[in-house]
Amino acid sequence: MNDDQITFHGDELYDAFLTRRPVAPLLGRNPDITIADAYRIQERFVARRLTAGEVIIGKKIGATSKPVQDFLGVYQPDFGMLTSAMVHADGATIDLGALIQPKAEAELAFVLKDDLKGPGVTAMDVIRATDYVLPCFEIVDSRITDWAIKIQDTVADNASCGVFVLGTTKGDPRRLDITLAGMVLEKNGELFSTGVGAAVQGSPANAVAWLANTLGDLGIPFKAGEVILSGSQSALVPVADGDELVCTVGGLGSCRVRFSGKAAA
Repeated sequence: MNDDQITFHGDELYDAFLTRRPVAPLLGRNPDITIADAYRIQERFVARRLTAGEVIIGKKIGATSKPVQDFLGVYQPDFGMLTSAMVHADGATIDLGALIQPKAEAELAFVLKDDLKGPGVTAMDVIRATDYVLPCFEIVDSRITDWAIKIQDTVADNASCGVFVLGTTKGDPRRLDITLAGMVLEKNGELFSTGVGAAVQGSPANAVAWLANTLGDLGIPFKAGEVILSGSQSALVPVADGDELVCTVGGLGSCRVRFSGKAAA
């Protein structure tokens, strides 16, 4: 794709974010779009948000677990940028009216104490560079109509980033077995799904190492203090007005989020 096409689609996705009106799948309109093209579109989309006053506070890994891959029809990981406008505290009530077609997923967030840059980063390097881990929810939201996405669509759409909610209980990944620690997700007081860290690329630390190396090849480091979302350990959860979700990680603690209003789509 040429520069004008990249700019057009990045701006189109930014406008969809502002207006909460989704756009037709990019791949359907551009059959030759590559994943490299899609990341350039993502860069333009994120740049528009930064120009408007947001700052990057971390990164996310998407499409790491089989339930999410099966739902999306996307069978390889991707990544997106987290900004200051996306983060919410434990127990927050999310206004669905600010989103288009949100779905929630429960996962583990890594907060870094050291810079980390690939290539060559291992899962042990990730553990050493991590200050603490937190239970969290990511509320994904596609700017593509009806979630009709392929990998190029979700990559261009900043890995379908919506907002995220961080728990308050801090765990030391050198003491907590993040691979075997179980996760229980409840919706409105009833069990919705269970998961385990090993469902995410064998370990959440493996997923974070993959991202560090992928971004390192692009000259992009992890920075101390950044939040890294390691990928869903749950199935995607539909959410509506009045819903409450709680995810609990064994040996760590819980994260809670509520929802109000009606999404645009």
